[in-house]
Amino acid sequence: MTRSRLTPEREAQLYEAVLDLLREVGYDGLTMDAVAARTRSSKATLYRQWKSKPELVATALKHSKPVHVGDIDTGTLRGDFHAMIGRTDDCQMEKDSALMRGLAQAIHAHPDLHEALRELLVEPEITGLDALLRRAVDRGEVSADNPALGYVPHMLVGAFVVRHLIEDRTPDQAFLTDYLDAVVLPALGV
Repeated sequence: MTRSRLTPEREAQLYEAVLDLLREVGYDGLTMDAVAARTRSSKATLYRQWKSKPELVATALKHSKPVHVGDIDTGTLRGDFHAMIGRTDDCQMEKDSALMRGLAQAIHAHPDLHEALRELLVEPEITGLDALLRRAVDRGEVSADNPALGYVPHMLVGAFVVRHLIEDRTPDQAFLTDYLDAVVLPALGV
């Protein structure tokens, strides 16, 4: 992304508009023209700030993400995981879950979106999660050779994404807390 000439407040408004449009029309229906109209911006400004629609979408998602795993350090793995869940309320989880289901479909048809999401959103969070898990290993909470360590991202994403498929319900704090305590932490030997 080029150096921003937009104020942080203006950027936040743009990101919120992008996410609102994604929820309303999906990724395929989202256009830079629609973002420009909704935010009273020029397309030139949008393309100057974000080179492409995938980059704008991924950056908007990253900006709106209330939990940055790398910032969490409560002193225990269980505390860290519970803090992750506690930073997002159930209403926001419902919105995010619907949005992520829609984007999960879009990444199959749009490799550039997949790449932007991995680069700007997924990889930084996996790096943060790795640091969180490394601290748990260093504290002796988790054995360094525990085979489940490599599957923690899969377990966390799976709980968030699949609940709707299996139970026709969106994940909420109670479900995710129970899931962590019943599945993830025992798999890690905690």
